[in-house]
Amino acid sequence: MRVIVTEDYQELSYKASQLLSAKLQKKPESVIGFATGSTPIGMYKELIQSYNRKEVDFGQMSTFNLDEYVGLTREHPQSYYHFMQEQLFSHINVRPEKISFPPGIFSDAGQACQSYEDAMKAAGGVDLQILGIGVNGHIGFNEPDQHFTLYTHIVELAQKTIESNARFFGSEDEVPRSAITMGIKSIMDARSILLLASDRNKAEAVQQIFSGKVDPQIPATVLQLHPDVTLVVDREAASLLNKEFQTGGVSVW
Repeated sequence: MRVIVTEDYQELSYKASQLLSAKLQKKPESVIGFATGSTPIGMYKELIQSYNRKEVDFGQMSTFNLDEYVGLTREHPQSYYHFMQEQLFSHINVRPEKISFPPGIFSDAGQACQSYEDAMKAAGGVDLQILGIGVNGHIGFNEPDQHFTLYTHIVELAQKTIESNARFFGSEDEVPRSAITMGIKSIMDARSILLLASDRNKAEAVQQIFSGKVDPQIPATVLQLHPDVTLVVDREAASLLNKEFQTGGVSVW
């Protein structure tokens, strides 16, 4: 596991964009797993600027997003499909037919989840999965639980998640109570993972990744088992980490 500690959010966003761009330069047809939320927005802005400077090409890239709210159409202003269009996809040359999302509207939940898993397999698997982390340690919408759910599934959102996401809606009451999300194995099957964390309110969750214990109550702890994980965190998000965590296969940049 590699940890890159940046001075601030701006540097975090730039560094993350460079890592993703390097992946596409090495393998233009990469399958990228994208994440929503406030943390990756800066990275997406940096990627747009790099595209405008003709430093990176997205024309051969395929995408799979981590999750979507259940009950929201793609046109809904708070859907994650709409978010990705506004924040990145409509500003770059990604091909629309290569953009994939778990559906927010479906008649058969089991079939919707299985179809998304099948689509990822048909694409050859995810080369690089972008992740954020929730204040409760969730990744995607995999909330704290007694066990890990392996594959794409429907999840009831934790109250902390609802409260955190209320700022994107008119009120907490408007936040959907469930979502469709890649499962833990779906995420862990990615060949490499890039996790971004910014701000002091994520510091405890970041610290817990290095607890040495894999605990479904803190879903992000499973990343300890992945062979290729890079964390890019600003100094506030890294504020609870100490020098000892550099041992045990962890390198700090």
